[in-house]
Order: sequence, then C-alpha cells, then structure tokens
Amino acid sequence: MGLKSILFFLFVLAGFTASAQKKDPLSKIPDTYPVLQKVLANPDVYKAQILYSQIDRDKNNNPSWRNFDYRLDDEVYFYPASTVKLPVAILALEWLGEQQVPGLTADTPMLTDSVRASQIPAWTDNTSASGLPSIAHYIKKILLVSDNDAYNRLYELLGQDYINQKMREKGLIHTVINHRLSMPMSEAENRHFNPVRFVDATGKTVLAIPGRETTSVYVNRGNPTIGKAYYSGGKLVEQPMEFTYKNKFALSDLHGVVQRIVFPEKFKPSERFQVSEADRQFILKYMSMLPGESDYPKYTLPEYYDSYSKFFKFGTDKSPIPAQFRIFNKTGNAYGHLLDGSYFVDFENGIEFFVSAIIYANSDETLNDDKYEYEEIAFPFFAELGEYLYQIELSRKKKRQDDLSSFKFSY
Repeated sequence: MGLKSILFFLFVLAGFTASAQKKDPLSKIPDTYPVLQKVLANPDVYKAQILYSQIDRDKNNNPSWRNFDYRLDDEVYFYPASTVKLPVAILALEWLGEQQVPGLTADTPMLTDSVRASQIPAWTDNTSASGLPSIAHYIKKILLVSDNDAYNRLYELLGQDYINQKMREKGLIHTVINHRLSMPMSEAENRHFNPVRFVDATGKTVLAIPGRETTSVYVNRGNPTIGKAYYSGGKLVEQPMEFTYKNKFALSDLHGVVQRIVFPEKFKPSERFQVSEADRQFILKYMSMLPGESDYPKYTLPEYYDSYSKFFKFGTDKSPIPAQFRIFNKTGNAYGHLLDGSYFVDFENGIEFFVSAIIYANSDETLNDDKYEYEEIAFPFFAELGEYLYQIELSRKKKRQDDLSSFKFSY
C-alpha cells in the first residue's frame, strides 16, 4: 500500500471514528447541562451508569432500538433500593396465573399471618376500597409511591427461590433478591416466609400457603462493600458496609425488565414475563399513573406531587407534569444511591425512548448518616439527563411518526 493510500485510509478511519463519537449522545455533554457534565467527568466519585435506548419503528409500527451506555458494568455492585420491587410485582401476577385456582384473582383478599417473632401479620388495609389487602392493591402501592410494606408482602408470598429462579430463566442473570425492605432482619430470617391465605367475600379460604423457608443462600459474589464507614444502631462503624447478603439488580437487568413489560414481543417467549395481556396493561397503567390520579390508594399534595417517583426530566419539580408526557418507570433511593429505569413517552411529539441510570451521591463515604447529596447532585443529574435525552429525541430525524396510542390509558 502506497503512502497516499495509507494516508487516505487513516483519513477515512479518523472520519468514521469522529462520526461514531458524534452519534453517541453520551460521549460529550454540552455545557448547558453542568451537573450531568460534572457527574460524567467524575466517574470514581459518582459511580454513575447510564443505559439509553433510541427507538425506531418500521412501516408496521414494530419497534427496534439502538443502545448507548455510559460505564455500564453488570459486575460492579450498587445497592438497587426500591427498583427490585418492579420485577417482584410482575412476578406476583405470573405466580397468580400459574395457580389456576377457581376464585383466585389479583383482587382476592390476601391475608398474611406470622409464625416467627420477626414476622408481622397483615390482615387489613385501610387504603383499599374493601379495607382488605390483595395482590393488585399491593402492586398499585408499589408502582405509585414505592411502598415498602407492599413489596415485603409479595416477597413473602413468592419467596426467594421463585423470584431468583424466574429472573434467571428470563435471562436476567445479574439479579439477586434476598431480603425485605426497611425491616432489620438477618439473612437467615429473610429466608423464612410468612404463611398466606386468600379468602373469598364470605371469608372462606380459597388458597392457603403455609410458612416456608429456603435452604438456598443467594449472595453477591466477591463480598461487595460500599463506603468507608456506616452507622448501625446509632453507633459509627469505621469500616465499609458489606452488601454480600443484600439485593442486587444490575442496570441492564432493570432496563431489561422495563423493556420486557413494554415490548414483550421483542423477546424470546422464554425471556418474557408470563402474564396475561390484561395483567400487562395493569402493570403499565400503574407504572405510568401519577400519585394524585389514584383513588384507592389515595395520595394527596403536598407530599405526593406528580414527580414524586418520576426522576428523569422533572427531578424534584413540584409543578404538574404536562399531560403530553407519560413515564413508565420504577425508581429507587437508599444509601446515597438514586436510580430510575424508564420508558419515556411524549404523545404530542411522537417521542419514546428507554433510559435507566444509577448515581451514588455520598461524598463523605459514610452510610446511614443522612448526609447525601440528593438535592445538590442526584436529582439534578436525573433532571438534566432526562432533559438532555429528550432534546436529542426532539431533534432526531425519524423516517416515520411513531404510533404510541397503545400506551394511552384512562386514569
């Protein structure tokens, strides 16, 4: 190859590389997004990961997507907080469909008992129309305001083996779900599950499930730790907190769960959640519903504003979210971590995209001290990232307008 040919080849290669970088929206952030720019420029401090999927549709409105990521790594541990509630909520409906018990539905009253000192019963729920708990009502509470008790009840119903095996079967192999939330319980106690009874309108038992336990131990490899110190029982422990027996939910798995419930047809049958179309619509409706749109349970202002659990683009803005937008998502917030996995829709402009992200905002590296940079860094990061990607989508040239009518619900 002559010198001219070599120079031409290098010129073309350089041009191709520059073009590829230009097309990657996460490779260079404009100065108009200072917090987002700061976070991405300091990966060792904020430990952010981002996964963004641009969606295009063919002439038959069938979707396909192209992924972009920032420091995505399924092996790097972060605490997933409440995001684990989403797959557990969906799996509760999958479990329900497998039972094939006459009279057993998502609305059948679900009464949880206790047989161990660490367990707490649940026989009533004054936030439901009937005054009784049910699978459907627990799912609503999970998706509307990320209720911890509602998640715990479904965790107790399903048990660790069912949850973890189902996730692996669906190809979501970077997930470990092995404990209740906001309940100080040992890893051994979390392997015990309350007895549950479903009853009809007369109080007659439809299905009784005894107390159970698993001998399997679901752990995170490598004994991951976070921080340099933590508070436990009001005392400072000057060493990293260990997360070996804590939940794990890698960002790609969170992203994958959202994609599976939004577009199940894009996955192999074995990788889908095996729920009815009615159940899938139920999940999507409550993933996208705003707290104030719900009657049972009822959530009111000022505590439950529109963006209470919608971090992308809207952050902590207390203003009403414009009706043209719907965000089908699940968030998490704990130990300095803030997370959101979303399918973002703008009906007015025909925009849709997936985005999931995690940030760690804990500069003093001390856990449980309630000194996290949520307001200064974490929420602005999500607001700017959502706005930045939304503006990219507004300017992105598409061959055809997306038909998003199937995602319009009556709230």
